[in-house]
Amino acid sequence: MAGKLYLCATPIGNLQDMTFRVLETLKEVDVIAAEDTRNSIKLLNHFDIHTSMTSYHEYNKVEKALYLISLMQEGKNVALITDAGTPAISDPGEVLVRMCHESGITVTSLPGPAACITALTLSGLSTRRFCFEGFLPGNDDKKGRKQILEELANESRTMIVYEAPHHLRAVLKDLYESLGDRKITICRELTKKFEDIQPTSLSGAIKFYEENEPRGEYVLVIEGRSLAQKELEKQEKWQEMTIEEHMEYYENQGVSHKDAMKKVAADRGVGKREIYQELLKSQENQ
Repeated sequence: MAGKLYLCATPIGNLQDMTFRVLETLKEVDVIAAEDTRNSIKLLNHFDIHTSMTSYHEYNKVEKALYLISLMQEGKNVALITDAGTPAISDPGEVLVRMCHESGITVTSLPGPAACITALTLSGLSTRRFCFEGFLPGNDDKKGRKQILEELANESRTMIVYEAPHHLRAVLKDLYESLGDRKITICRELTKKFEDIQPTSLSGAIKFYEENEPRGEYVLVIEGRSLAQKELEKQEKWQEMTIEEHMEYYENQGVSHKDAMKKVAADRGVGKREIYQELLKSQENQ
């Protein structure tokens, strides 16, 4: 019988966040695949875990995945851990998971810490709808970075972005230029002794980090664009047309006169009767 892949979440800072289930699993599996074995050995030593490890990271993710799958096909169980948090989130583990599914290997996830969710719950911003962007493309991929920022500018959900300290100032400025002055909560050193949660604005954050050196790993939680503002801008765009041109736009698509009035009224955020009255005035003035 084939073995199984266990996705094991590890602490993002505070070792007491390790779950009993993950500890038990790491002791019982045949192999632990770790993003950085030098980092993970400290974790295993702390909890007196002696399971053998192998490296699994960005630069060997396909080749090593094939090796791990072969072990599981032989009946061995494998645990996957990342340096911190839940594997397969902004992490090469997603490749191993996909290849396991393609090979008929059972995958299960052991829930635990995730920096993105921890930061979101601390942000004070809307948690009903959110999106995770991870790390933005670097300056070596300016086209990709610009494209992502343009997409985020219209995003109405709360956005979560990861950033390293040496890139923080640049990314804050890029976000401000693309999104405008939004609310942002800057989360640093999550779950650690010097955890710092800073609700502010993009302009306020830029000013703060002009005067203070960024330190530690950052999670940025950014306010989405207001749906009401998006709707208002859409209505204002239609105002560039006359009502007659707006009606013609729909009627040229085969929409009936009556239905065109409904659509025009909806586009402009007014009642159908108001559109009818305006059309009457226009006809009287001809």
